[in-house]
Amino acid sequence: MLLIENHIEIKSTVCHGSPVIKGTRIPVSHIINAMAGGDTVADIVNDYPGLQTDDVYAALAFAGKLASFEETPYDCCPS
Repeated sequence: MLLIENHIEIKSTVCHGSPVIKGTRIPVSHIINAMAGGDTVADIVNDYPGLQTDDVYAALAFAGKLASFEETPYDCCPS
């Protein structure tokens, strides 16, 4: 079972407190943006030495949790 907390960490001393892959300075946002731009999991793993497939899936799971809200947090998305 993939546990996000085994792969993602947030420390104020690393990348200004942005979520990163644990033990690295690779921001979760870079992984999500790469996938949004069309990169595959294999592309991303090849681009970042030391990154594992499960790290990429954890980043996706983390983004999914952030996107799961009950109310519109701001007026960007008309209903």
